[in-house]
Amino acid sequence: MGTEHSKNEGRRRMGFLRKGPKLPAWEDALLSGKEPKSLLKRGLRYVSLSLIMKGMTSAPDFLWGLPEVQKLNLSRNQLVVIPPSLGKMDRLVVLNLGDNCLKTLPKEIGLLRNLKVLFVNMNCLTEVPAELSLCRKLEVLSLSHNRLSQLPLSLTDLTSLRKLNLSNNRFVHIPLCIFTLRSLDFLHLGSNRLENIAESVQHLVNLQIFIVENNKIRTLPRSLCFLTALELLNVDYNAIQTLPDDLYLLRRLPRIAWNPMDKGLHIAHNPLTRPLPEVIEGGLDVLFSYLKEKKEHN
Repeated sequence: MGTEHSKNEGRRRMGFLRKGPKLPAWEDALLSGKEPKSLLKRGLRYVSLSLIMKGMTSAPDFLWGLPEVQKLNLSRNQLVVIPPSLGKMDRLVVLNLGDNCLKTLPKEIGLLRNLKVLFVNMNCLTEVPAELSLCRKLEVLSLSHNRLSQLPLSLTDLTSLRKLNLSNNRFVHIPLCIFTLRSLDFLHLGSNRLENIAESVQHLVNLQIFIVENNKIRTLPRSLCFLTALELLNVDYNAIQTLPDDLYLLRRLPRIAWNPMDKGLHIAHNPLTRPLPEVIEGGLDVLFSYLKEKKEHN
């Protein structure tokens, strides 16, 4: 009886594999004669599927028949497009599409209403679909290392967003929608083409880490000094000549920082006018005392 059951099970699996068109070689190798569900990992909290570094040029069709997946990693492949079928995976909480060749995202990404974490870094994106704003639970978004120069205004609806990485893109100005994201505690805009920081930055009252290194910024706005939750401010490698007198209000900055990972004020490699370079050598307390005294005498 057990032997007969095993034979029937074997026939059923073979029948599954014979259905539909012939699979691409890489997809066939991925399954290795197994059912797609066998690739899932069921943890205590999430059902996960990792297809990292599989040499994929397109997403396998069997994915869209696995709506129970909550964490999906398709990073470090050669994906050129993600089909509209992505919208079927509406239980996704974490989606990693990093390090592929994507030029666009499907508008159906807006159907992923449970999505909290989205990585699309290291791709070829030139735009972001407005429908992404429908992912209202999104907390972490990385769009670094793309070709973006603007964001849709609709992203103002991402009121739960806490961490946003837009580094290594083509932004000349900080997108207006960002200044409405008051839950942000991390904002990375390093290695863009920023020429200034708008006064509206003062609305990001919960910001703790703000990185704008390697841009073309000439001055820091006075309103930046009202972000008193800041613990790391990195303006290295810009064209800054002077500092706002009210910078001493940023009391949570612990030091003048030199290591990229350290909290504090990163101000290196700027053409600061004298005596600022000498003052900074004395440390942050000396700098703050100098700026405060300078303000009192003005």
